Amino acid sequence: MAEKIRIHIFISGKVQGVFFRENTRKKALELNVFGFVRNLRDGRVEAVIEGEKDKVEKLIEWMREGPGLARVDNIEINPENYRGEFKNFEIRF
Repeated sequence: MAEKIRIHIFISGKVQGVFFRENTRKKALELNVFGFVRNLRDGRVEAVIEGEKDKVEKLIEWMREGPGLARVDNIEINPENYRGEFKNFEIRF
């Protein structure tokens, strides 16, 4: 059985208004990982992601670049204890 992990991630740069959240959700669904993504008032994007370690790592790698119009300046990754709390991947507002 694959190891499952949870990460709490913050992305800064030009990451709002460039379809970052929607494309993150699509990629997460494609990879079968769970959690949420949302914009923060300070201009960053926040996400909590749970799933098989290799799939979560693939999503993180994608998030380092983001969609075509995005510019990722910094990515902060905080490991957390896996909880199995999510059943889908959603955009939160």
